[in-house]
Amino acid sequence: MTITFAPDPALYPFESNWFESSAGRMHYIDEGSGRPILLCHGNPTWSFLYRGIVTRLRDRFRCVAIDYLGFGLSGRPEHYGYTIEEHVRTVGELVDQLALDQFIVMGQDWGGPIGTAVATGRADRVSGIVLGNTWFWPAALRFRLFSRVMSTRWMQRKIIEENFFVEKLMPRAMTKELSAAEKDHYRDVQPTPAARQGVAEMPKQIVAAQPLLERLSREVPAKLGSKPALFAWGMKDFGFRPSMLRRMRVTFPDHVLVELPNAKHYIQEDAPAEIAEAIGRRFG
Repeated sequence: MTITFAPDPALYPFESNWFESSAGRMHYIDEGSGRPILLCHGNPTWSFLYRGIVTRLRDRFRCVAIDYLGFGLSGRPEHYGYTIEEHVRTVGELVDQLALDQFIVMGQDWGGPIGTAVATGRADRVSGIVLGNTWFWPAALRFRLFSRVMSTRWMQRKIIEENFFVEKLMPRAMTKELSAAEKDHYRDVQPTPAARQGVAEMPKQIVAAQPLLERLSREVPAKLGSKPALFAWGMKDFGFRPSMLRRMRVTFPDHVLVELPNAKHYIQEDAPAEIAEAIGRRFG
């Protein structure tokens, strides 16, 4: 399936790029010059989420923001499983195709496990880590319960048929009130139930991807723990609570924490200026 939605250049002032991965056609933006920063999104978002950060950093950094297969403007391959392992593989293929070196990885939500998994496989080419409202270890009980609920047949129907994540969960997980046009940029990139398979799979992966998360719990400290890190944390996020920072601090001794007091889960929408400024200070 091909997504035909055309972003508004006033909201998304970027040139689209395309990569033929081993599983399907991926969309990404590649803006600016300088040290590369790989921007990894979560669920149910896409590179549009990073627009306020990219516009503020592209004068100093090469900003590469991707859409996983099944998200944003990327394809929806018929035989793709939309598992986290598959996303890690295809994102890694893009990183290698672009020959990114001494790059920074930023991940929020599922972008944390995906970004750190890509980074652990290329640790000698990684120069820094930015994490916000995310994790890289086996999920706690409340997340596993969320996964079980979202995996039920009833909730899967709501996600696929009613676009539940975009219509119901996202508005409650950010402080900012999106404009009608901004809402359409999340809604219209997954216009049909067939286009929402990737969104529906991600909550299942909280439990299903446990082998990957167990591996990351060992490999992130071992391979990335010595890298300079920045934590940008939405302090009003009900799910990804500030208590999760304890493990982040232990894993990355060389870290800077920026608390975002008014931000909820989607920190890129709630505090793009603060995040971009913090990245510039830490890695500029």
